[in-house]
Amino acid sequence: MATEMAEAATRVVDLVVGVAGDTGVTPGIMTTGEMLTLAVSRVGYDIYTFQTNPAEIKGGQAWYQLRLSDQQLLSQGNDVNVLIAFDEEGFEKNEKVLADGGVLIYDASAYEPHPSREFRLVGVPMTKIAREQVRFPLAKNMVGLGAAAALVDLDLQVIRRMIEQKYAAKSMEIVEKNFACVELGANYVRSELGLSPIVRLKPIPRPERLVLSGNEAISLGALAAGCRFFAGYPITPASTILEFMMRELPRFGGVALQMEDEIAALASCIGASVAGKKAMTATSGPGLSLMVELLGLAVMAEVPVVVADIQRAGPSTGMPTKTEQSDLNLALYGGHGDAPRVVVAPSSVGDAFYTAIRAFNLAEYTQGPCILLSDANLANRKATVDRPDSQGVKIVNRLLAPESDERLPKPFPRYQITMSGISPYAVPGMKGTYFVATGLEHDEYGAPNYTPEVHTAMSHKRFRKLESAYANRNGDEWVSLYGARGEADLGVISWGSNEGVIREAVAQANAEGYKVAFAHVHVLNPLPEKELKAFISRVRRVMVAEINFAGQFAHLLAGRFKIDPIPLTKVSGTPFTPQEVLDGIRDAAA
Repeated sequence: MATEMAEAATRVVDLVVGVAGDTGVTPGIMTTGEMLTLAVSRVGYDIYTFQTNPAEIKGGQAWYQLRLSDQQLLSQGNDVNVLIAFDEEGFEKNEKVLADGGVLIYDASAYEPHPSREFRLVGVPMTKIAREQVRFPLAKNMVGLGAAAALVDLDLQVIRRMIEQKYAAKSMEIVEKNFACVELGANYVRSELGLSPIVRLKPIPRPERLVLSGNEAISLGALAAGCRFFAGYPITPASTILEFMMRELPRFGGVALQMEDEIAALASCIGASVAGKKAMTATSGPGLSLMVELLGLAVMAEVPVVVADIQRAGPSTGMPTKTEQSDLNLALYGGHGDAPRVVVAPSSVGDAFYTAIRAFNLAEYTQGPCILLSDANLANRKATVDRPDSQGVKIVNRLLAPESDERLPKPFPRYQITMSGISPYAVPGMKGTYFVATGLEHDEYGAPNYTPEVHTAMSHKRFRKLESAYANRNGDEWVSLYGARGEADLGVISWGSNEGVIREAVAQANAEGYKVAFAHVHVLNPLPEKELKAFISRVRRVMVAEINFAGQFAHLLAGRFKIDPIPLTKVSGTPFTPQEVLDGIRDAAA
């Protein structure tokens, strides 16, 4: 008995829950997943989510996946252990991801499932309970939430507190009806079906942590970096950054504007930056395409600005609510003429906070645009993160010219040729100085100049700034290394939101006896060549993992380092799973 108790005490909790259904038929499907996520996090468990919404206003199939554990989580996991399917289509579309022997919670009032494999079926008449016992049919999703809470032995009072926070402003009647549905769902599982919990989520005492989405973390990082002007145009999946900034930036003495389009958004950010304010906009692929000409203006006029591109899937309008990493070439090269810009990419929700600060620091240092490449997966993903250390991070401000004592203004060499490429910045209105900020090629004072000598010198100057940023990174980690140290049979290289899932797969591969190293790149331009050369030199083969069809980063590395990498790509609109990466490693290392 003592041995069994000891084993139970040390057993790792690792559970994946999926929520599926048509948002047009069952409102609040995502609310079900979000409330379960917050409840689990508030009793001390690590959470990691993945979600995908229909793009149509009228509704469609939605998916919310929650992985919870008493250990640190790096990915959304593989198969689902518990599936809450509110309608038959939700079950049929997602049956394949339900693990063998898993639990299916379904609305017995709506359909009877016919599974092709052995599952534990938990039929709860959600619609009937909500309509007949509570007279509140809109809350049938709360009946499902209560059923799931019973199966994991979650304290219902934690859920009640969240319902109060969400609906108390409407009325306490709404609160009571929602919570009544939760209690009835839980009681049905416990009493009517007589089921015992499959796992017991007892509270874990932990230091206070935050539950953030990737877009929230980017927004908070921008505020910590000193962003005081934001302009944007609504576009999925970047809109929540605009919403956050409209709500919060005025509290910090800043200005947030919704513009008529993406072109106006970036143009106003450039104007605010010229006036001395740290400025940012956020968009997705179609919007970034429209901003390309203005990116060139920021390069030529040497104006710091941050553009967050929250990537969606496909060209044109594509799949607005699905994820992809296919804007890399656009971010690196988009534009006419040679228009160098910094490109960074966050790797996780926690890292998104610090990457936003890095983006502002690099934009300010180089006095030019910095593109922050995130994606729909990371934008909407919620994770438990330690409270960010905003006091411990270094904040960089642009190099300013000294105030002049001259009574009359005189020309200022704003674009002075320097060894670093960085010239002192003069904010319009500074005493005793004036210069021209233009998109035309210009001399050191900003006066238009088209001579071969000036264009050559200024082109070198603009590119030298990126070289200086890399040379002066001062311990800032541009590449993270994991897995095997020293020589390895396979080296995996990736970027963006893939970091955690690849770390998990690489750890499993090494546990199986493979010798695999992993390099995750945080700054994509200027490329950290020294670190990547050292990594490539110690592995026998290189595999590049990314969520796009063409293998854009793989092509970049192949040309830069004269290698022939193995591409591991995916274009389903969903992120990698650990199993998919592990299978790729096994094939490449065989």
